Amino acid sequence: MKHTKTYYAKELETTNGTLLIEGPISAEQLSSLHFHEDLVAFRPPLQQHKALIEIASLPEGRIIIARHENTIVGYVTFLYPDPLERWSEIKMEDLIELGAVEVISSFRGASVAQNLLRVAMMDEEMENYIIITTEYYWHWDLKGTGLNIWDYRRMMEKMMSAGGLTYFATDDPEICSHPANCLMARIGKNVPPKSVQTFDQLRFMNRFMY
Repeated sequence: MKHTKTYYAKELETTNGTLLIEGPISAEQLSSLHFHEDLVAFRPPLQQHKALIEIASLPEGRIIIARHENTIVGYVTFLYPDPLERWSEIKMEDLIELGAVEVISSFRGASVAQNLLRVAMMDEEMENYIIITTEYYWHWDLKGTGLNIWDYRRMMEKMMSAGGLTYFATDDPEICSHPANCLMARIGKNVPPKSVQTFDQLRFMNRFMY
């Protein structure tokens, strides 16, 4: 499968300045930008910056960033699911995962994450994919936001809906381990029925297990 990446951008006015939401951006562009020291949700900033550069280098990898002048203050990643995850057990070239979304605290509340997803979906190429995201409450910044689990879940659903992702049922044990966890997905309009059927198989792999 050929992975075509078309660059899109939009400006977003916030109380802390104008952000440029742009991407997918190349590994070279990522390398030239400063990575904000408050982007610590997944790894220390230097390590996460390096990880994003590696993702951008992958054929299917897509990084959309929110940039304040020369500094990355938010991002979203798209790439094939981890080989150790259920979603890779049946190899699908047209299934990619929205792996991470992060925005520094000083720009939260300005719809930065929603706009990252909107810019990502501007690319017509995204209609060729099933895009999934797995939400686990233990990854959520409950302390930093002051939200309880259910309010955070509602916030995540609202954010993901900006990119056209909706709730999908699954029997995945890790997702089923807590009622706040969920699978969300967006099935592009060009995805063939066979791929949708394979995705359904992945969602319910334990159906015939006793």
